[in-house]
Parts: sequence; C-alpha cells; structure tokens
Amino acid sequence: MRWIASIIVAALSLGAGLIAQDVKPPSKRESKELFAEWKTLDPRDDEQFLREQEILTQLDRIPLKKIGERTWRKDLNKWQTQEQRKLPTKSRSYYFWEKEKKALFLIGGETKKPKGLLIGMHGGGVGSGDPSGIHGTISTAGSALDLLAISPGVLEKTERGWTDSGTEEWVIDLVDAAIRTWDINPARIYFSGHSMGGYGSWTLGAHHADRVAGLGPSAGAPSPIYNFDGEVIDLDSGVIPNLRNVPMVVFQSVDDPRVPPDVNQAAAKFVAAAKEKWGGYENFRYWEVDGFGHGYPEGGLQAVVRPLTAFERNPVPERIVWQPALDWKRQFYWLWWEKPINEAIVIADLDRESNAVHLASESSLAGMRILLDDRVLDLAEEVLLYVNGEEVARAMVSPTVGDLLRTARTPDAALHFHASLTVPATDAGTQ
Repeated sequence: MRWIASIIVAALSLGAGLIAQDVKPPSKRESKELFAEWKTLDPRDDEQFLREQEILTQLDRIPLKKIGERTWRKDLNKWQTQEQRKLPTKSRSYYFWEKEKKALFLIGGETKKPKGLLIGMHGGGVGSGDPSGIHGTISTAGSALDLLAISPGVLEKTERGWTDSGTEEWVIDLVDAAIRTWDINPARIYFSGHSMGGYGSWTLGAHHADRVAGLGPSAGAPSPIYNFDGEVIDLDSGVIPNLRNVPMVVFQSVDDPRVPPDVNQAAAKFVAAAKEKWGGYENFRYWEVDGFGHGYPEGGLQAVVRPLTAFERNPVPERIVWQPALDWKRQFYWLWWEKPINEAIVIADLDRESNAVHLASESSLAGMRILLDDRVLDLAEEVLLYVNGEEVARAMVSPTVGDLLRTARTPDAALHFHASLTVPATDAGTQ
C-alpha cells in the first residue's frame, strides 16, 4: 500500500538523520577553514560545485542557533560587502573584467540614491549590437523613475546573445555587484530591452524570475517554435511557466517589419492558457499598437517600465511554477535542485494551514530541497512534504550552517534560507 511506503520512506529518512547526527560536526577551527574555502569556489563550475556540496554536507552537521546565526550572517555580510565585486559609481562606460575588456556596460539613471535597478538590454543580432544604442533611453527612464540604469553588452554578438553561455551569467553577476555597490533593494530589480533586448528581457528574465520585480520587453519576443504552416505552436522552454509571479508589460507594434507580431501575440495566448491552468499572471499586459514599426512606444521605454515600478518582487510566493532551463540555476524562489531537469515542470504550493508543501510534477523530484525559514513555514512544528498527492516526508526541521550557505552566494538576502527538507530518493514524482 502507498501509505505503508510513505511510512517506510519517513522511517528511512529519520534513520539517515540519526546516522548523520552520529558523525562528529566540524570544530570551530575546521568550520572557519571550510567557510574560507567555500568563499573561493564557483558553483557554476562542475568540479567546484561538487567540492561545495562536500563542504556543505559537513556544515549541515552544525546546528544554527539564534546567536550563532547572527555571527554567521555578519560574516556573510562582511564577505559580500568587503570581498565581493562592486562597481564604479560614476556615470560612464566600464568593462566588468578589466584585463579581458570584453564585458562592456554603461551606468546612468539615478546614481546617488537609487530606489531600484533597471537593466537595459540592447538590440542586435549576428555581428551587431551595442549598449550605446539603448543607453540614452534607459538612462532617461532611470532618472525619471529614480532607478539606477545599467546597459550591459552581450559577450558574443549572436542571434540569441542574451542567453548565450557566459552572457547570462555575467548579467546576473552585474546585478549582484550593483546591489552591493548602491545597497539597492533586491525587490526592485527590473529588466527591459528593445528588439533582441526584448527577447533578452523575456527569456533571461524568465530564467531568473525569482530575481526580478518586473519585465518590460519592447519589439522583441521569446524564441518561437513553428509548424510547417508557419504557425507558432510553442515557445522555448523555461519561459512562460516561470513567469507566473512576475509583472510584465510587453510592447508590440503590428507593423513591425523586423519582429512581426505573431510571436508576441502567441505568447500572450500562452500566458492566458497558463493563467487558466496554474493561476497567477495577474499583472501581465500585452500592449499592441499600430504605426510604430520597429520603434519604441510613445514615451520610449519609460512608458513600458513605469507601470512595473508599482511592484516589488515577492521572494516567497504561495505558488511557484518552475521549468528549469539552465544546469547552474539551482535555486528558484524557495526551491533548490542539485540537478535540475531541463524542461520538467514543477508546481510547488505552500499549505501554511497544514504546515506542508505540495509538489507536483511528471518528472522525478528526488533530491529537490524545500528551502525553509519562518517566512515559509512554522519550523516550531512538524513540516510535511507531499509529491503528487502522496506524503513522502515529515520531520522537525532545524536550521544549519550548511543550509544558510547553500543560498548565500547572492547579496539578495531575501533569497537566503537557513533550513531545508529534501524529497527522498523514492519520491512519487513519476507517473
């Protein structure tokens, strides 16, 4: 019987926990050495990621009490503010990597006391595209909306330059560096862009939907999938599902000769279908006009971005829909997946009344962690975990040093969690 299997799984999980407790935790000196090594690692590199997991497994044995947690958070904040990358604070162009000089970005907008960050993605394509083409518009919008405006340039000038390997990583690193430099509220990060930059804000924004408060693509769309009759039948994976909790304004002129309206029109229909299926998408607006060709709307990108500034990112939404698209994007809101399955769809719901999390997927979710703190569920009570309607785990969950560090590489402290509950290897994820 399935309920007997659930009891066995829970017992095995409890037994594993008892075995882990029998292993001596690192000493204070050893934990400092492990932390020092952890700070040097880049988890986007496969070998370094494996070493990070070895370190975190050891640090998972150290309980995180309130006084100790304050010390660890203080050390993490010091590492972020004093040892990690920051940006110049004057308005001009710079290179992110000074020696290589290939990652160009321009700074503008409100540079003294910004209330948020606007990333402006330029257009282009194969062999073309430069941030100078959009920066004036982005900087003007930033100044008007009290936002720091940064216009990065793609590393490689290709058709999908914004999501090419390398560019996507450095844009997120640029966001983190800006947060550190200006003490920007991470809940007020906005992506916008024109043409290929519209594609970038659609797609890169969806991949990192947990990092943004709103997306404003103009005259650009996610990559379509056509049938033999030239009809849009689908979009690239990792876009529509991930955007459930993200406000958007999508601008499109029907007479655009470079980016015809069919893809954005189809995208709007896919959003409507996703809303019917999963709920959410409450603040999605498809703004279609005629007569603007491949240009900006009246009022420029400021008219696209302004409505988005009414929103802040919620780091702990009640429901998450996640379709992974990147091997190195392991955290999405309050989910963490060591080996994310590309194109899988995961629906995760908080049930605070029962102090439970409900997961649903046609893919195996074995090894997925539910990231926890008191914003998510009550850790003073037993936490229950269900997969496809079947209980797979229940436990009293306590904070650990390992769990805190697992989510602490970004300065976005709202995405730091200090405890977790893992889906057992014998989950009910497959049908």
